Amino acid sequence: MATATAANLGIGQPSAGSAKTLSARDAAALRDILKRCSSATRDAACRFRETGDPACLPTIVHSVIERYVEPGRRACLLKARDELRLTEDLGLDSLTVTEIVMLVEEVLQISISNEELADLRTLGDVVHFIEGKVRGLPPPGPGPALVAAAASGR
Repeated sequence: MATATAANLGIGQPSAGSAKTLSARDAAALRDILKRCSSATRDAACRFRETGDPACLPTIVHSVIERYVEPGRRACLLKARDELRLTEDLGLDSLTVTEIVMLVEEVLQISISNEELADLRTLGDVVHFIEGKVRGLPPPGPGPALVAAAASGR
């Protein structure tokens, strides 16, 4: 039996600053999608869907990423530094990043192309990219980690 998801229920994303009442069915589907995340994350996701408030995004993005990080590496997420590298510090491989992107797309009702992912190297890169995407801004240039890697020839 297929699980009801936000995408197949047709839940849309409000624009930042607009108000939208989230139906009980839609809220339940969103909470189901995020059932392995904290209640604070589920609340932030529902609040984001209702208000479009970008202030909810760091909580959502950090928690979704934490869901996929090995338990032994999660302690570094408690500090949630923007400089945390997805691969080196958090141990995320390309398949895991793809799973994270799919979940973020579903929760936030956005679309992220492979080309847009190419420059995302750190936790901060991801959060800033998602915030810009939700606000309809063009993608930022390469983050500091990518610029440093290019400068060092890596």
